[in-house]
Amino acid sequence: MTDLIACEVLEKLINSSPEDVRSQMADNIQWIKGAKQNKLVVGSQARILYADAIGRIKIAEAFNKAIADGKISGPVVLGRDHHDVSGTDSPFRETSNIYDGSSFTADMAIQNVIGDSFRGATWVSIHNGGGVGWGEVINGGFGMLLDGSKEADKRLKNMLFWDVNNGISRRSWARNEGAVKAISRAMLENPNLKVTLPHLVDENLFGNLL
Repeated sequence: MTDLIACEVLEKLINSSPEDVRSQMADNIQWIKGAKQNKLVVGSQARILYADAIGRIKIAEAFNKAIADGKISGPVVLGRDHHDVSGTDSPFRETSNIYDGSSFTADMAIQNVIGDSFRGATWVSIHNGGGVGWGEVINGGFGMLLDGSKEADKRLKNMLFWDVNNGISRRSWARNEGAVKAISRAMLENPNLKVTLPHLVDENLFGNLL
């Protein structure tokens, strides 16, 4: 049922999404439709898929409503892969695209779990390792329980929005081109979001000085 709901949400969103996001959604739709056939599960029949902030919130909203309506028989727990957009400071893998020399700090993962904790996460975690070796990475994770309640609906919107955009902001400040575009789009979609954009140096400036 969660496969079906997530697929329906993404199919509704795909046509109105930016082109780069659209291709990711198409991959997710294909993944979901093939998951049962290929028995692709992790742990206790969990599914893994990726979406932007809007996609994650819409999917979580749909799950919570389905629980309230009795279409899903029990609670659903949302988690996030530890090396997702804002959960990991890993200079040799996930944050290797932070170009300003700050990839060797652990600020993003710490900010992430603190922000998630008071924006509605059921639990948060700070851990080490994550596939690249002990001492090479700091990871921040969360779990969010959806039980069909209005409180859960409020928490999921608040927390998932922060969970994604915290990392996009961090990468945009480090001059990641994709992150600058993503956070600019997020601010257009939500006028309450205010993020300072980096001032990029004109590549021709040095040549002009010579």
